[in-house]
Amino acid sequence: MSQNKIDILQRALAREKSARKQAEKILESKAAELYEANRKLEKSYTELEDLLNRTDSQLQGVFENIVDAYVIMDLMGNILKMNEPAVNLLGFKHSKEDFNLLEMVDPSEVNRVTSSFKTLLEEGSLTDFNIKIITRKQEQKLVHINASIIYDKGQPVAAQGIVRDITQAKKAEKQLIDSENRLSTIILNLDSGVLLEDENRKIILTNRKFCDLFKIPVSPAQLKGQDCSNAAQKNKILFKNPDAFVSRISDILENKKEVLGDELLMVNGRILERDYVPIYENSIYRGHLWTYRDVTLRRKYRKSLEAQRQKYRNIIANMNLGLIEVDNNDKILMVNQSFTEMSGYSEQELIGKIGNKLFCVDNNNTIIETENLKRQVGESNSYEIKVKNKAGAHRHWLVSGAPNYNLNGEVVGSIGIHLDITDLKALEIQKENLLVQLEKSNDELQEYAHIVSHDLKSPLRSINALVSWLKEDNKEKLDDASMQNFTLIETTLEKMEQLISDVLEYSCVTTDESEKVAVNLDEVLLDLIKIMYKPEHVTIKILNKLPTLRGDKTKLQQLFQNLISNAIKFIDKEQGLININVKDVETHYQFSIEDNGIGIEERFHNKIFKIFHALNKSKDSTGIGLSIVKKIVDLHEGNIWLESEPNVGTTFYFTLKK
Repeated sequence: MSQNKIDILQRALAREKSARKQAEKILESKAAELYEANRKLEKSYTELEDLLNRTDSQLQGVFENIVDAYVIMDLMGNILKMNEPAVNLLGFKHSKEDFNLLEMVDPSEVNRVTSSFKTLLEEGSLTDFNIKIITRKQEQKLVHINASIIYDKGQPVAAQGIVRDITQAKKAEKQLIDSENRLSTIILNLDSGVLLEDENRKIILTNRKFCDLFKIPVSPAQLKGQDCSNAAQKNKILFKNPDAFVSRISDILENKKEVLGDELLMVNGRILERDYVPIYENSIYRGHLWTYRDVTLRRKYRKSLEAQRQKYRNIIANMNLGLIEVDNNDKILMVNQSFTEMSGYSEQELIGKIGNKLFCVDNNNTIIETENLKRQVGESNSYEIKVKNKAGAHRHWLVSGAPNYNLNGEVVGSIGIHLDITDLKALEIQKENLLVQLEKSNDELQEYAHIVSHDLKSPLRSINALVSWLKEDNKEKLDDASMQNFTLIETTLEKMEQLISDVLEYSCVTTDESEKVAVNLDEVLLDLIKIMYKPEHVTIKILNKLPTLRGDKTKLQQLFQNLISNAIKFIDKEQGLININVKDVETHYQFSIEDNGIGIEERFHNKIFKIFHALNKSKDSTGIGLSIVKKIVDLHEGNIWLESEPNVGTTFYFTLKK
């Protein structure tokens, strides 16, 4: 190693030795200072303890009787002393627990505590300080603190404070504020004008509706604090009777008594209703509340309702139907004039009486009781009863009853409308007797028709036989004119026999429901076309499948046979065509039978269905066929009509119930 390097190393070791000695001196000095500070601190704690002991002995009674939590801590936050309320508030088990109060501060409040503690040290006191803490039981609370510094010989040695739990109070305060805000919002948006004034008539609160009603061109917030003393004079021009409006307000304010439903008529035709409510606190007048409601529509509705009520009252009083109102026990509550005339009793004689006991005869009591039970469950219906009036005469009434409800929707009785149907009942009985007699006459007539038919046909056949014999026996002796006359006689006899058969057939078409069965018309028509006479030049077409319906199979076959035969009979074209069709028309089927025959003039359309009315006086026509057709259609609850053009053709339409 060179001498130069050795010199450098020696100088470095010397500097290090010098620095170590200097550091040792500094450490010795700091140790002495620390010892002195510790000694002073121990002395301070001893002095503070002596101070607390002296203070405690002097204020022991006061300390124990403080209701609020009372805490003494050193300037580092360590608890030195606390009373029993403080133990309970802060969640300790006893008053001797060693704990630093700063550890209870909610983390969100640390900065505020640091700043406030600095203020406490600088100013010596801290008042009305609220802070969130977390107790030893991990409960979050809001506390109110008033604190001050404890001095000894002018030096701060500790801090003391009164701590109050205001958690619930703050919650209640917040709820109250929220409630006030909600109430204020409701008032501001009410459909009634609101004006709250203090005892000096200064506006505390109003709302938009009030401004609208009185055409005030500012917001409700701008009116707060305004003096209302002269407002009545300014606004009186809005009312029909301005002076009365002003004097009425003065009278109300002077009396200071509640006023409800005061009516105000405005010049624009609107009607306001006003309430006044004085406000007292401990019997001391604190102001008043005005409310204004626009009741224009309500008053109009009320007048309209009253007019309607009067109209219906007049109708009820003067109508020819008897009206009666009874309670649930059938006690009569109200009657109209027509009912008193029907019953023979006066209104005074009826009110309060039991209706079924007063009027009913035979077993009608049971009917009334049954109907009253129906009313109590909300049923309405009509029924007939036999009654006796005041004179003792038996009458028949048709009663239409309905339940009567109160405003709560409860059945409180019945309302009945009565019609005296005694005369109608007599006619109904007479009608029933006539129907019995008619049925008997019809039976006798049918029996007579069969007898007459048989008795008339026998001589006709005899005459026909005699004419044939005469022709046969004398055909060599008689000339052509005589033979032609005999032929006319035979033709007339055949027509006479056909007429008798048709009359019998027409009289036998009845309404016997027992004969109705399900009839497949498609099968009926196919069978009918096979067996009936049809010339070769005539074609019959069924355009759609025919339905099945309930009816008399024989009569339905007769219906189609008569119409088709009629069409064939009057076809005059070289190629005859008959089209049969059907379509569904809700409750019925509509059929059509169309031909290209000679047609029928429109003036005869309504006559051809009448009995004995034949347009073509041929030997085969008796004028009964279409009458039988119409009767069969009527029995199946249908209609029949036709459309026709001479020399073009005819279409018969008819409907049959499904």
